[in-house]
Amino acid sequence: MSDETTPEPAPDSVSFSDLALAAYCPRQLYYARRDDRDPPEAHDAARELATQYGSLSVASEAALATYDLAVEPPEFQSNLAASLAAHSVDDPAETAVYLRGKDAHGKAAKVHRGPLAPSLVTPGSPPEAGVWEPQAVRAVAAAKALSWREQTPVDHAFVEYARHGVVRRVELTTRKKAAYRRALRTARALDGPPPRIHDDAKCGACEYREECGTKTRTLGSLLSFGDD
Repeated sequence: MSDETTPEPAPDSVSFSDLALAAYCPRQLYYARRDDRDPPEAHDAARELATQYGSLSVASEAALATYDLAVEPPEFQSNLAASLAAHSVDDPAETAVYLRGKDAHGKAAKVHRGPLAPSLVTPGSPPEAGVWEPQAVRAVAAAKALSWREQTPVDHAFVEYARHGVVRRVELTTRKKAAYRRALRTARALDGPPPRIHDDAKCGACEYREECGTKTRTLGSLLSFGDD
């Protein structure tokens, strides 16, 4: 669809990344907006892996050892084979796509057609099932932005844990859309540092934990979003 027929986004459109941070911790979003940091290099490495699934699936262990994988080559290829058998994400219609929706905007690593769906790529580790809540929120945002661009419903998205060879499908369920709306309200309303989240497992993995001063405990699975 051309720009001439694509509706303009709202003036208070929020980036996909800000929505993910708002879902993780509003105070982390405050620090991130203040510092305006570039994404870590690991994000670029993961996105590069996600463009090479075909060749990686048949590469030798020696060849795979030259890539920034999070697991051993045999496990990576086993994961990847299962993922590609379940989800056709290795031949996208578009790559590195900037999506501008009514309420949110950002870049999707891929756009698939038949059916229409965006893919987001992360360098992180997957939960045992489903996806982490911030990634679910980001996936919903990308799907809604793609739907806005195409003026047609989009009912799912993919999150690719590329360094693990794991791909998870994210259905736009009522629960996930509600989490997206909460994150959108939080991101739009943020005007100064929000209260600390004390003694929360999320804080253990936050790069701002020392500055924030929040006491932490071991990071658990509190952020997992299953398939409901």
